[in-house]
Amino acid sequence: MGLPTTNRMEKVINCFKRKPDALARLICFPWAGGGSIHYARWGNVLNSSIEVFAVKLPGRESRGREPFFQSMQQIVDEVVGVLLPLLKEKPFALFGHSFGAFTSFAVADALKRLHNLEPVHIFLSGASAPYSEIRIKAPKRSDLSDDDFLKWLVSIGGTPPELLANPDVLKLFLPALKADLHVVESYECNKPDGPFLSCPVTCFDGKEDIPHDLQAWKDVTSGDFTVRMLDGAHFYLKDPGNETVLLDYVTKHLETAEMDYL
Repeated sequence: MGLPTTNRMEKVINCFKRKPDALARLICFPWAGGGSIHYARWGNVLNSSIEVFAVKLPGRESRGREPFFQSMQQIVDEVVGVLLPLLKEKPFALFGHSFGAFTSFAVADALKRLHNLEPVHIFLSGASAPYSEIRIKAPKRSDLSDDDFLKWLVSIGGTPPELLANPDVLKLFLPALKADLHVVESYECNKPDGPFLSCPVTCFDGKEDIPHDLQAWKDVTSGDFTVRMLDGAHFYLKDPGNETVLLDYVTKHLETAEMDYL
């Protein structure tokens, strides 16, 4: 199988730096309302052994004119449809923060179930497992008025500070955020009967974020399970010091995974 058509690939994936000789790929999924640039930058930071693919969702960035996705299934179908040939070529890992942790999980589930493909590592950040009590009992927020929605966002500290400082930008950002939250709130997921993956799973979280049920993620794998808490609130990963710690960890674990894979 050759590469997917370039247009389709470029529509869905942002890759700042192609690395044809990379040993592994890191597929990154955005937080709610987020774009691909934050992760795509990692391709310039990580060494030549890791190629970074940042997922671009409809309704933002170069896809601003496309309607938002309404369901998790639409995201999974598109991402798997575009990436499947590439994921068969070499080892890959998944990284997702917050909403991105859910999409990472849903994509991993589909890849295993439908194609018997498994990542060499999954990095999940800032989110309870989708089948955990905390997540299931969370009140629905996506249908709040913009004003109430904003008040709620400010109260949980779940908004990038640079957006709160600029009301005009925030207004542009709100529809994407609400659309992604709607996807999460309508995503139903049962606790796995048993682990369906065997790869290591690492959960990251900010020590000052609202508590998440990270331990529930352990149910997805029979492999190693690790929790790493870093200083900061929900967007702890935007802190340059934390980003360095995170990327060093990812690099170390992907390079050892590559050795096991070869």
